[in-house]
Amino acid sequence: MAKKKTVKSKSETLGFAKYVRWFWILFIGGISAIVLLFLFASWGFLGEMPDYTRLENPETNLASEIISSNDETLGKFYFDDNRTPIGFNDLPKNLVDALVATEDIRFYEHSGIDGRGTLRAIYKLGAGGGASTVSQQLAKNLFTKQVSSNIVERLSQKVREWVIAIRLERQYTKEEIIAMYFNIVDFNNNADGIRSASRIYFGKEPRDLDIKESTMIVGMLKNPSLYNPRPQKNPVGVRNRRNVVLAQMAKYDYITEEVKDSLQKTELDLNYSPESHREGIATYFREYLRGFMKDWAKDEKNMKPDGSKYNLYTDGLKIYTTIDSRMQKYAETAVEQHMSKLQAEFDNQNTPDRNKTAPFLDLRESEVTNLLNDAMKRGERWRILKKQGKSDKEIRASFDKPIDMRVFKWVNGKASEVDTVMKPIDSMRYYKSFLRTGMMSMEPQTGHVKAWVGGIDYRNFQYDMVKQGKRQVGSTFKPFVYATAIDQLQLSPCDYFPRTQITIAANKFGNPKPWTTKNSDNNYSGEQTLKDALASSTNTVTARLMNEIGPQPVVEMAKKLGIEQDIVPVPAIALGTADISVYEMVAAYSTFANKGVYNKPVMVTRIEDKNGTVLYQVAPESKDVLSEEVAYVTVNLMEGVTQAGSGKRLRHDSDYLKNTKMYKEVMTGYPYKLSNPIAGKTGTTQNQSDGWFMGMVPNLVTGVWVGAEDRAVHFRSITYGQGASMALPIWGLYMKACYADETLDVSTSSFEKPRNLSINIDCTAKDEGDIGGPSNPEDGVDFDF
Repeated sequence: MAKKKTVKSKSETLGFAKYVRWFWILFIGGISAIVLLFLFASWGFLGEMPDYTRLENPETNLASEIISSNDETLGKFYFDDNRTPIGFNDLPKNLVDALVATEDIRFYEHSGIDGRGTLRAIYKLGAGGGASTVSQQLAKNLFTKQVSSNIVERLSQKVREWVIAIRLERQYTKEEIIAMYFNIVDFNNNADGIRSASRIYFGKEPRDLDIKESTMIVGMLKNPSLYNPRPQKNPVGVRNRRNVVLAQMAKYDYITEEVKDSLQKTELDLNYSPESHREGIATYFREYLRGFMKDWAKDEKNMKPDGSKYNLYTDGLKIYTTIDSRMQKYAETAVEQHMSKLQAEFDNQNTPDRNKTAPFLDLRESEVTNLLNDAMKRGERWRILKKQGKSDKEIRASFDKPIDMRVFKWVNGKASEVDTVMKPIDSMRYYKSFLRTGMMSMEPQTGHVKAWVGGIDYRNFQYDMVKQGKRQVGSTFKPFVYATAIDQLQLSPCDYFPRTQITIAANKFGNPKPWTTKNSDNNYSGEQTLKDALASSTNTVTARLMNEIGPQPVVEMAKKLGIEQDIVPVPAIALGTADISVYEMVAAYSTFANKGVYNKPVMVTRIEDKNGTVLYQVAPESKDVLSEEVAYVTVNLMEGVTQAGSGKRLRHDSDYLKNTKMYKEVMTGYPYKLSNPIAGKTGTTQNQSDGWFMGMVPNLVTGVWVGAEDRAVHFRSITYGQGASMALPIWGLYMKACYADETLDVSTSSFEKPRNLSINIDCTAKDEGDIGGPSNPEDGVDFDF
């Protein structure tokens, strides 16, 4: 029997069709809604979207970079972003592999959005991990960094990130996206971007990162604040996160299981090197450079094409300097080694039982009180409290209340800071007890400054004693007198002069009173050659020269040599009464080494914008000051200082001296055993307040000053307080380090002799005076009255 057909009613058919129709309406509507959502996002209806111009030139603050003459980064200028972008080719392969394995394994397959990852994230409601691709994360960091807590706003933000990610993929190659991503990430601790992170956490450039270091940095991407490797932060969590990255690399065959297991057992091995304006190398020079750059940016000739000024902190300028990072490090190390040792001896000689007014000498307690009161009113603490409306009485009282503070201290030969409780007035006295220094090294043929150390610790002593500070130069001024006399009178180093005292009558050269000088050894008998007189720094011979030529020509000579200070033309300037900076003295001495041609010191050779366009190129400034003959003879005179005078300790190696108390305590690095030709001059001002050493080899001139902030703070004995003890050891340590570095080309040859030298410099047939002979290898002193 045939089955009876079941015929659907018309109402049932219409009902089913309605469901189908609604399905397609909802499906097409949903698709349309998604399409419209993306269109609205791309049109900017969901929030501002970057145009193609911004995509091509993302707006990020870029730090300006200070680059040494040997292509090392000395430091950066920045406000919030210590960022220096690098290209993909500067990223090591293991860093890129670690990123892809951990953050976006299908990075090379998708076009900005990972469909599989997105569906997985939706299906598992995020429990299986997020779905943001590297391109999306880059879009977020560049254009939608602020994450909203509102669900609707966050959804619209996510849509915008998807649209931007797709546009980025169209605009850039995969390699460019990876480089941009690493450059934009903030790794904390002023580590903005991969280059800063690599330098700060490991002390190296990104291209030198190994697998272990790369995986730690990639591990930080998950949460740089949480996974922070600094000891006081979360080193354990960072190590665990690094190991996850290593596991991901092994999972996707970027490394073997054996390598993974081996590296997971290792420590982080950080080389934490913070980068800030107060830390790192060449801090005093960088502060000078900040002022130079601000002046440069103000000049209307240096405006941007749109007429605006360059911003030192955000425009990513590259500042190419003459500083050699190797020589700068040697200079800073020499200062640290000697000054820590010198300070220890100074403190030992100024204990309360030895000096009741320590660290001051030759002052009554009432004078010390007045000195501290004056310093109190000039200080930052007084200024701040005054601004707060405090009365003078209240401010003075606050200086006598003990407070917690962090103070500078030499610890095991290193500049350090320690926590203590101290009255502010006592801290002022404490800081005044420290000996300071200024040191500059320059190439005389070019004027290029190779090293600049303005003090012992920039964090605590920010006054720069290279260019800002000006102190009495003592006997280091004498070569200016000798050079003037040789130029005017055609004197020879072999010419004899009596050591007897001479008095220059009142008003002869503008001096209101008769002027008579003394010799440090109180010896006024016999005669000396000019060479011997400069070597032993005989004041009476210098006074005789001054009496013959007059002070005005000497002042004019000093000005031509680059001395900027106003010098009163009176006889006393012969002994270095003028206050002059290390910067000026080095430039002046360089003229002698450069055959009489003065070169203005050069610190910046060129400036480029972030695209490499040259904005500034140095124009050297030179002028002829002396004849080559006079310059050479003056140099020859100064060679006598290191052969038989107050600089002789650079050369001799005496077992006797090694064991003397003074040499053990303050002659840091002795013996120096320098055998190459060296011209130089020591200087020691009255009461040993300032110690100088100016030293020259044919292609490098270096000046060193040592003293305290107040002239009343000084060594009691000239044995310790002379320039040959305070300043010369820094020069010796520095030059030894430079000579030991075979990558440097510091001359060991003789100063070039002029072809037609008419002045006799061969004094071998003459009696070279009474400076210590072989039986007494100790050198003379150069105390100026």
